[in-house]
Amino acid sequence: MDILALNCGSSSVKYQLFDWKRKEVIAKGMVERVTIGDSFIIHEVPGRDTYREEYECPDHRVAVQLIVKTLTNASQGVVKNMNQISAVGHRVVHGGEKFTCSVKIDDAVLDAIKDVQHLAPLHNPPNISGIEAAQAVLPEVPHIAIFDTAFHQTMPEHAYTYPVPHEWYKKHGVRRYGFHGTSHLYVSKRAAVLLGKDPKNCNIITMHIGNGVSHAAIKNGISVDTSMGLTPLEGAVMGTRCGDIDPALPMFIQQVENLSAKEVDAVLNKKSGILGITGQYTDRRDVIEAAEKGDKRCQLALDIEAYRLKKYIGAYMAAIGTLDAVVFTAGVGEMGWMIREKALENLGHLGIHLDRDKNRKTMTRKKETMISTPDSPVKVFVIPTDEELVFTEDVVAILEETYTDHMNFKYSFAESSFQRS
Repeated sequence: MDILALNCGSSSVKYQLFDWKRKEVIAKGMVERVTIGDSFIIHEVPGRDTYREEYECPDHRVAVQLIVKTLTNASQGVVKNMNQISAVGHRVVHGGEKFTCSVKIDDAVLDAIKDVQHLAPLHNPPNISGIEAAQAVLPEVPHIAIFDTAFHQTMPEHAYTYPVPHEWYKKHGVRRYGFHGTSHLYVSKRAAVLLGKDPKNCNIITMHIGNGVSHAAIKNGISVDTSMGLTPLEGAVMGTRCGDIDPALPMFIQQVENLSAKEVDAVLNKKSGILGITGQYTDRRDVIEAAEKGDKRCQLALDIEAYRLKKYIGAYMAAIGTLDAVVFTAGVGEMGWMIREKALENLGHLGIHLDRDKNRKTMTRKKETMISTPDSPVKVFVIPTDEELVFTEDVVAILEETYTDHMNFKYSFAESSFQRS
């Protein structure tokens, strides 16, 4: 059984083909610059050289067709034909309150995803385009939606409700939803294994730090709070997103700069965060290098990001009580030793003791590592995330009719015997 996972962004389509029987990735890659010109595909197969091909993709349907062509190509492909594909799993960023778990896509489900696309106007439209494109190219196989928001639907009402007129929630669905759910699910389950405990007995703070950044407070195995909100703009400092700010700030800037609401929204989403502070960088490696050469704005960006991370750790410890572990994941979380060190500095009074030498040596996208001292009451882990494996296991379980909520469903990666491929 081969499962194709698709993650459609506004100008890219990531994919992974997974052999469920052998439990291994057959191929993965990305089509970049979809809809904007000069598009190309990067195709990776274990044991082979990376393949790149320039190919114009004016829309997501052409991009999905290119993926199919590449997967079945006589020289670069890995399957003889697409009949070997048993199902397609689709990342959908926003499911609103309608979806609390992954589901098989039919007309009603697709309509429901469209109904909440106004809650994620930068993300859901390309997700929808990708689903429709894949259904057109692969009409005979089941298509499954995996929602970023689903994992956080266990938040209590007092955590997800905003202190604004309640009619906004009733009429427009205004509340905190949270994102990166599959990542938080995966690394929290892996952390429970490393702790040698049942997830239901674990209190964990998970910190997904990449270009997008979100944190989750996980109490007794379920998400009870998370940093992103109605949209992915709220919360931590991110690559180009501002995160938490004074809500009056956008209106103030709109007036003094004579900008439209749409223009201000674009600045807060695409020109703020690390980019806004430094004026030129989003990649933390560039920021660190420039800071080491004396760039004060880059140093400020690092200080701000680490300070915000530290505040979230403290806030979530207050929310969930006795803490078992803090987990860092995603690109910066897995590779950025300096940011981890600054975020965890002087937290000994909270029971967090960092092994600085081990932390500095931990820069990998493959290995799970404990970077706290052996006697630290709160353990600190770096755990590479694997959202595509969550996609795949949800898809297979739905096909086999064994799927249930994540606290009762037995994921392979939640077992002590699990070996990362």
